[in-house]
Amino acid sequence: MVTVSPLAKATATAWLRSPVMRDVAATCEIRASYHLSGSGLNQTAWPTLRLAIALRDKVVELWQSPQHGAEGWHQLVAYTGRITGQFQLTFALTQPPARGAVLALDDIVFRNCGLQTPAPGQQACGAEERCSQGSCLAPNRFCDGTDDCGDGSDETVQRCQNFRKCCFETDFCDWLEAGQPTWERNTSMNLSATYGIPTRDHSTNSAAGYFLHISSASAAGSSSTASLSISIIPSNSSCYLVLYCHLHGSATSSLSISYMTNTTEQLVRERTGDTGSCWVRERVDFNVTESFKVLIKGVARSGGTVAIDDLFLSPGCSLHPDPSPTALPGQDRAGTCTAREFTCDDESCISSELACDFAKTCTDGSDEKLCGATTFEEGDGGWHDVSVGRLRWVVQRATEPRAIALVGAGAFLALQEGEGQMVAPARARTPLLGPSGPACSMEMSYRIQSGPQGFLAVSVVDHTTGMTHLAWHVRGNGSMAWGRARVLLGERARPFQVELLGLVDLQDPADAAIDNVTFVQCDPDVLPPGATELSCNFETGLCGWYQDQASDFQWVHSTGQGQGSDHTTGSGYFLAANPSAPWSRGQRAQLITYGQEPATTPHCLTFWYRLAGPQIGTLNLKLQLEGAEETVLWTQRGTQGSLWHRGLATLPATGRQRYRLAFEALRDGFVGDVALDDLLVTEGTCGAELSCSFEADACGLTGSKQPTWLRQSNSTGTIAGPPADHTTGTAAGHYMVVSTSKGSLPMGHKATLTSAPYQPSAPAQCLAFWYQLSTGDPGSLSILVEESGVLRKLFSMSTMEGDTWHRSHATVQADGDWKAIFEVVGAGGDHGYIALDDLHVSDGACPEPGHYVHFDTRVLGAGGTTAQLESQHLPATADSCLRFWYHMDIPEHLSDGELRVRLRSASGLRTAWSVAGHPSRGWQSGTVPVQSPSEFQIIFEITTRMWPMEGTVALDDIEYSTTGGCDSNPETQGKEESSRGFVAEVVLSLLLVILILALAVAGSWYWLKRRGQGSRMAAESSTPQGFDNITFRDDKVIISPVQKEGDED
Repeated sequence: MVTVSPLAKATATAWLRSPVMRDVAATCEIRASYHLSGSGLNQTAWPTLRLAIALRDKVVELWQSPQHGAEGWHQLVAYTGRITGQFQLTFALTQPPARGAVLALDDIVFRNCGLQTPAPGQQACGAEERCSQGSCLAPNRFCDGTDDCGDGSDETVQRCQNFRKCCFETDFCDWLEAGQPTWERNTSMNLSATYGIPTRDHSTNSAAGYFLHISSASAAGSSSTASLSISIIPSNSSCYLVLYCHLHGSATSSLSISYMTNTTEQLVRERTGDTGSCWVRERVDFNVTESFKVLIKGVARSGGTVAIDDLFLSPGCSLHPDPSPTALPGQDRAGTCTAREFTCDDESCISSELACDFAKTCTDGSDEKLCGATTFEEGDGGWHDVSVGRLRWVVQRATEPRAIALVGAGAFLALQEGEGQMVAPARARTPLLGPSGPACSMEMSYRIQSGPQGFLAVSVVDHTTGMTHLAWHVRGNGSMAWGRARVLLGERARPFQVELLGLVDLQDPADAAIDNVTFVQCDPDVLPPGATELSCNFETGLCGWYQDQASDFQWVHSTGQGQGSDHTTGSGYFLAANPSAPWSRGQRAQLITYGQEPATTPHCLTFWYRLAGPQIGTLNLKLQLEGAEETVLWTQRGTQGSLWHRGLATLPATGRQRYRLAFEALRDGFVGDVALDDLLVTEGTCGAELSCSFEADACGLTGSKQPTWLRQSNSTGTIAGPPADHTTGTAAGHYMVVSTSKGSLPMGHKATLTSAPYQPSAPAQCLAFWYQLSTGDPGSLSILVEESGVLRKLFSMSTMEGDTWHRSHATVQADGDWKAIFEVVGAGGDHGYIALDDLHVSDGACPEPGHYVHFDTRVLGAGGTTAQLESQHLPATADSCLRFWYHMDIPEHLSDGELRVRLRSASGLRTAWSVAGHPSRGWQSGTVPVQSPSEFQIIFEITTRMWPMEGTVALDDIEYSTTGGCDSNPETQGKEESSRGFVAEVVLSLLLVILILALAVAGSWYWLKRRGQGSRMAAESSTPQGFDNITFRDDKVIISPVQKEGDED
């Protein structure tokens, strides 16, 4: 579901309402994924997404999105509380004025929302007690302010009359305040709708109910403690406290429950961090034999709020007759450090930003003590439990021989029964960490014994982007499993937190624990070994390259697995980014380096890459100068076929600035893969680039001084040029263009564009490019090759029909370095231009016959989609012939697909031949007479009106003859023409260069360029040419070697 909202001058809101629902349990959890994109996301006024519930005559907000974040997918988690009767949910996106944000909503899930229903028959409850409707409930869940039974029988007045409850609806009851700041009694209606503020109380689940709270604003930016106390006389029965707390908006706010006898304070329970926009149940038992005071302390920091509601004291807690306030320990002692500073153990002060940054700043190193790296022998090591459910993380000591054998005789962090009312995994988080370097990882020992529903996982909570990334996980397998895990964290800005998640069923013999946590190579200012080694074949690792863990999907160290072989040996390792991986939810995968020392001279980075698939998108190489904007050094877009191509990029001298490099894969969809291998850095410039789309720069091509060639796009250009480039097909895409008007290029004058030297890496090389000549009299374009000072003209053209891009190519055979020269000669016209785009030089002569092309019909989407294979623009003809072979294998019950041959010209688009989809009949021949009074294109098209479409359509041996029509024998005709030295056959494989997936419903275009990028010029060879393979995945389509009609045995 996507919002569509035009820019508005006033605040605008879009709503999405659910059907009418009814009766949900107190454990009900709602999850959804939402994606924000569009303009204005980096502004101060951020779009706000809210989830609210409408029941009876009131509307209660359940959840609100953070006030900042990054473009991408985010997670929504909300808890409804117990609801009786009918209700509806509403998602609302509110946009500030002049913001064009787009919200996508997906994967709405309801968990644990059904009311308890007793099993058939009268089940035995054992140690539990029975609800009125027949289900069983643990005794400690009665009289706690939550309708766990679902019928209210666990919270009746008769059952709970001896409990002392305070819901703060009228006053503080018997509780007393102490110290400054103070707890404030208020309602959500009276408080601003600020992120972090409770949107409802717990008692009535409404915005009109009262609770106590302290916010960082009320604390005036300080970190002072607000305290609440009550005096208790012990009795013979147990004394315990149940309360509901709300900690939201800050990772450093805290709530603690302790008791004090005389002047000694004993901490019983403490919560630190953000538990979300919900009320969380907490229970503490007081095993005290003398009079004592219960102390509840709240500290709100960094935009957060701490709130409490529904305090229940058990019947065993008798109030003291003299509840006079007493001085609390530490109340009068003022610290020397401010709220934004960290207090070292020696009482010196440092900025709080320097604590847990993986570098010791305090002279005693105490700023890095409680940051998550720990053996748990001296406590939690900085990990704090933020669980909201019936499991929690607690430091334990091994006492059983089996546990000692697994984790040693010391302490560890383990799952234990919790007091929360939700059914959710247990969560523990580190303090705020960072920044970290690209090689940063966390190592830990772990054990888990659980069924397949149990798991251990590590996520990274990035507070800069507002996103949470799953970094590692392991599932239970029924038996005990243990090991040492290395979790890549990567480079991250401060602040971020590492989150540990665990879920097991403690009713079974199950448990989970971690121990011996360390952080490795996380200081961004300390280079790990090999961080400057940028040449890499990836056989033993990534050398000086690192995963950007904040990317949407990842580069994988691979040996193939359906993605082809490596370039180095054919059986080794390479890096692959697979956009179809299940965890991929975004557009970018980055491979980055550490900051490198300034480069005083240029260097050349050579690499081999593979781009395959109709939706693979773009591969970029970026340079990031310290303190400057990143620049694109090299880029390639769209499929290049399932084979390796060589890329070159000159790394410029950077003066005194440090720099970093990044390979970035940007995807258009989920079909295809991109790979890297054999990176090599050498001194000096690279010379000519083998592929150039002009999106990054002019790729070393230099123009004559006057007039000159310009690199521009139609949206920013200063002279007339094509309305769209060839690479992207948009006005924002770049190309090279020269004005041929008589004022810029008089008749007979020349404008040249010369490449840097190409090295003869093979006996023959194929030069391919796209060009466009404007209508009218634009002059002529010639292509020359210069070798050892000798010029050789390959061909020239001066007129073309229409303002369209045309493709040309030539095989170059050179003994030494050679340059390509594009020469334009003016014709004296009033207006005109000639443009170039998408130059590509590949090893080997332009492809020979012997290959086929296939359409992978599974990428055809819903709604009547089309895949097209288009020819170059062909001249008018009165009697030509198209011959080809095709192979179809489409199950009749799955699709009504059709293969067509269509002709497109200025007069429109018409179908010249078609055949309906059918199961395999082997290779079949096709013959199509071709007539067109004007310039035209031939299009092979496969269509379907049903989805999904399964099957294969393949083409081979395509020939287009310009003389003799379809009545002549193609073999005899070809021999006669060859003997006369005139090539009359133009094989369509020279011309069919683009496979377009026309996703009609989405309005998106995906380009699949031919492997090889070019074929031999007719002027250099009279041999008919064939297709190169175009495969989305080498292992996806298998065509049986069925003989063609007319083949001899």
